[in-house]
Amino acid sequence: MAFLESAFMSVEPQVLSMLRAEEDDPVKLLRSAFRLLKDRIAVLSSFGAESALLLALVAEATPDMPVLFLETGKHFPETLAYRAELARFLGLTNVQDIKPQKAALEARDPTGELWAFDPDACCQLRKVEPLDAASLPYAVLVTGRKRGQASTRAALPVVEEKADGQVRLNPLAAWTGAEITEEMARRGLPPHPLVVQGYPSIGCAPCTHPVGAGQDARAGRWAGLSKTECGIHTAG
Repeated sequence: MAFLESAFMSVEPQVLSMLRAEEDDPVKLLRSAFRLLKDRIAVLSSFGAESALLLALVAEATPDMPVLFLETGKHFPETLAYRAELARFLGLTNVQDIKPQKAALEARDPTGELWAFDPDACCQLRKVEPLDAASLPYAVLVTGRKRGQASTRAALPVVEEKADGQVRLNPLAAWTGAEITEEMARRGLPPHPLVVQGYPSIGCAPCTHPVGAGQDARAGRWAGLSKTECGIHTAG
């Protein structure tokens, strides 16, 4: 992802050290990040299966922090309804729908079927490029990724510095699925309606399928393909 170079340089080593000191307390981490970075930080949320907990922590820390939602045009209707419901429930005041450019869709996916024969190109068009443009003002993005979601995330740090200068905060990196479920219940957070239908990880409707017992939580994403990520967390 092509953040502006000035955004990379704005995250000084001492700031990253201060954030690492708060790794064990997600709310303190988010508050400190917002205090230190102000308008240079945003949250990236899919409003998926476990998104409610991170967003609840964001709402507790600072409900006006920007929350970026990639509105790909291919979401389940349930996800779009949940995005509106959860934002109201938590009192989030700055949720932004990030969409692909109309001209790009017309040029590269005029029938809306790109996902079926080139899912990487579809993700690039509908997710990576829109986020690339929307995230330019932000030095740091907050995500809800966890180490236990997949083997590709097993070593995920809370404060993540990428090779090209990108910085991500992953406040829930060390949390287990059981801990997340317990905390969501304790807080009375509404679940995504597709979870009870066997979707522990939810992306775009054409490329997301229910998961069987004992399978990896992300096994239903691009099932049958070697693809495991859309690219927004692996670019660079």
